[in-house]
Amino acid sequence: MIKNYNDFLKTLLNAGFSLGGGNDEGIYVIVSRGWNEEPQGGSPIHWHTGDPETDPWEWRMRVLDERDDIAYSKFFFKKSGYITREWYPYFLAARREGLTFDEADDRGMVSHFARRIYDVVVAGGCVPLHDIKARGGFAKEDKSAFDRALVELQMKMFLTMCGSQLKMPMQGWASTEFCTIEKFFGEDILDESAKINKEDAFEKIHGQVLKLNPLAKDAKIRKFTAG
Repeated sequence: MIKNYNDFLKTLLNAGFSLGGGNDEGIYVIVSRGWNEEPQGGSPIHWHTGDPETDPWEWRMRVLDERDDIAYSKFFFKKSGYITREWYPYFLAARREGLTFDEADDRGMVSHFARRIYDVVVAGGCVPLHDIKARGGFAKEDKSAFDRALVELQMKMFLTMCGSQLKMPMQGWASTEFCTIEKFFGEDILDESAKINKEDAFEKIHGQVLKLNPLAKDAKIRKFTAG
């Protein structure tokens, strides 16, 4: 039973990856209880209490603020999840196959909106969401296309969340910050990934998923891995 942040952290580092919320998508999630369900069996875990030790919602930003070996972003099924530094090169090999953003763009693999967002983030380093919209000149009517493109960039592992910035400090409103994978983990992550064959990466991740969840289906694992 996960009772606190440290329990979660130890489990995640051992597992290598996890879905972020209560739905395991048939793969694996460390905190399996849903957002609005009451904890059972005496578990102290409660969502949205603001307690950094027992609120899984707080753990998202906590790993980004306190550690440099865990990424959190919308990696899986267009939903949030965690990947450790150890396992990140395998997912990169499976999804990017050594391509830079420009190479993927030249091949028509990214959308126009994704290009605009990516350019803003590269220029700014680590940019909060509201500033991406402002600097990129995105209008209100662009919201749907913007949101899809931002998820696209995370799923294809070109951008990742890197923290949060208070947008309106008096009200406590925070804006998620984004940066490139290279800035988050360092350029070495790409070199490591380039040495891993795509199918070897799929096989490695497939084996680990089955260790975590022996009932996981092959098709679901492949979608989880490929993004």
